[in-house]
Amino acid sequence: MLRYCWLLGLCVAFTVNAVESVQIDKVYVVKSKRQLHLMYKSQIVKSYAIGLGHQPTGHKQRQGDSRTPEGKYLIDYRNPASQFHLSLHINYPNKADRKRAQAKGQSPGGEIFIHGLPNGMDDNESLYRHRDWTDGCIAVSNAAIEDIWRRVKNGTPIEIVP
Repeated sequence: MLRYCWLLGLCVAFTVNAVESVQIDKVYVVKSKRQLHLMYKSQIVKSYAIGLGHQPTGHKQRQGDSRTPEGKYLIDYRNPASQFHLSLHINYPNKADRKRAQAKGQSPGGEIFIHGLPNGMDDNESLYRHRDWTDGCIAVSNAAIEDIWRRVKNGTPIEIVP
């Protein structure tokens, strides 16, 4: 499909597939808006609706608090055999997270992912849309995680803001 846009006073034609092949250099999550954005050179390339942990307000403090972390992390590995369709691991906790939890005598927790719906629930996606249902992960539809999986490489920075 051919699209046109004005760029510096010139009309430029491009195909939608060209946008799909843009290398993603950052994942940006806005918890309050329940949005995950794929970014390239500080521009939003694509956005997805998300669900968060059961306690979405505030930064993850400890294991079991059902909060989604806030801060700067990396996508460090992927799990094709996830119990949630597909999943991309976020390297939480970082050094500051571990130090904060240790000062309180607690575990910071871990195993934070961007993931799809629970396996076997494909037909019930509407039950999960616009709900905070994870234990602290970032949930998207199965179609979204398939797209994110293809476009986000290991080592990609992720920033999660309130």
